[in-house]
Amino acid sequence: MLDFSVPIEHQMLHDLVKKFVREDLLPLEKAICQREAAGATSYLTPEEQALIDARARELGLFGLDAPEEVGGADLPVSALVAVNEELGTTPVFYVLPPDTPNLTILLQDGTPRQRDKYLAKIMSGEFKMAIAISEPGAGGDPSGMKTRAVKSEGGWVITGNKIWISAASTADFIIAFAVTGKRDDNRSEVTAFFVDKDQPGMTIGPAVPMLGGWTTYPVNFDECYIADDMVLGEVGNGWAPMQKRLESRRVEVSAWAVGAARRAVETMLEYAPQRVTFGQPLADRQVVQFWIAEAQTSIHAARLMCLNAAWKIDNGIPAKTEVSMLKAFATEMAWKTVDRAMQLHGGMGVSKEMPLYLLAEQLRTARIYEGPTEVHLWRTARDMFKGNYS
Repeated sequence: MLDFSVPIEHQMLHDLVKKFVREDLLPLEKAICQREAAGATSYLTPEEQALIDARARELGLFGLDAPEEVGGADLPVSALVAVNEELGTTPVFYVLPPDTPNLTILLQDGTPRQRDKYLAKIMSGEFKMAIAISEPGAGGDPSGMKTRAVKSEGGWVITGNKIWISAASTADFIIAFAVTGKRDDNRSEVTAFFVDKDQPGMTIGPAVPMLGGWTTYPVNFDECYIADDMVLGEVGNGWAPMQKRLESRRVEVSAWAVGAARRAVETMLEYAPQRVTFGQPLADRQVVQFWIAEAQTSIHAARLMCLNAAWKIDNGIPAKTEVSMLKAFATEMAWKTVDRAMQLHGGMGVSKEMPLYLLAEQLRTARIYEGPTEVHLWRTARDMFKGNYS
């Protein structure tokens, strides 16, 4: 018999985060939307960030899934599904520190020296990090990576260009991926490297404005020397440290999308009974009822998919296919749901007086980052043809 009950401590955490979003993030929504509408970014200002971080720390929301050995609560991925869903209900973008999926890479594969150098400062929030994988012409297909690292005396020399690195401007160090050789089957061997922000040969290009008031940056490596002790994991096996990070991050993004869809449905439920057209409230029109019922059904399905994928990750069960299906389904579902909410609200729905437009822009981006929908669908079909999923 399947048990769908939620442990009391996880429910308490959910309630706490819901209160945190309601009392600390939602009040910032109007200012965030106004800044983005004026052409600025939709990020928290440094002052707002500091206040929210302090509040999160006060509530015990720091390091929720970080291991106890580094001062975290060591919560499973499944416990954070509801957390990320709540955070997704507002376009006020906030990730509870530290960036644990990236921290996991260091914990799993970092050397003692690397842990000593970075770990405590990541946990305290003093250090921020970024991941540099995507390249011009090799975004959704990392096998097309052109950045090379050539062995040199005592280290490696990296040359190449990365793009779409969202945290590059504020990162204290970057984990960069480069091709270091060829395998027997002629596929590229990729290695991961720690690169500090002041490392000679690495430069961060100008900001690239994105939808949703977000920004990304190009990162260029011009004969950037990296010492041997800055290699993360095994040489030629750089994808190994990334696997758990990618899976948990994709569950995180999917849960956030569920929250955005839930917010859209809440706006429809509030507005449809009030708006009367041709003598009838929108809530009485069958098409509106179908939109809301279909959205709620899809939200329920996506939430269960999140929990299933998270449970598999928590129990060490391969979940690559489930995560790909989830990432594609959840982000596309949320995009459709927010679009219908905007349609229901008419002109107001596409105005910048409501947060729906900003949720829509952020979801449009979410359909691409952490792997485009089409790549995840292709991977799912490939696994099925190989008999790896039933």
